[in-house]
Amino acid sequence: MIAIGSDHGGFDLKEKVIEHLKEAGYEVKDFGCYDKSSCDYPEFGRAAAKAVASGECDRGIVICTTGIGISITANKVKGIRCALCTDTYLAKMTRLHNDANVLALGAADIGAGLAMDIVDVFLNTEFSGEEKHVRRINKIEED
Repeated sequence: MIAIGSDHGGFDLKEKVIEHLKEAGYEVKDFGCYDKSSCDYPEFGRAAAKAVASGECDRGIVICTTGIGISITANKVKGIRCALCTDTYLAKMTRLHNDANVLALGAADIGAGLAMDIVDVFLNTEFSGEEKHVRRINKIEED
């Protein structure tokens, strides 16, 4: 299951991503927001990230206008490695090297077509499992 959350600035893209995911056969849990009324991204980014950290959802996608604030919020949740990706190369590399479990998108920075390509690469790329990357992730996770 994929957790997804956005603020009002990411709402339209979130709705398109949900449709895309469902068409691809994914189950999606929407943590809001649920319309374009002004709201605060930390509420929705944190909820989606907590669902991934707890194991309720396998991976997450968070979206705000730039992707910056909501990615910072998601990364405050222990066990989350959220990456803001603006192209498919970054989505591939963050999965291969960082085993990122949450993807952040900036709705004002990328179009819907590119966003879907980024989502697909993020969800279909497995972690390399190389020892050096495991070691680095363990260092990231240290308190």
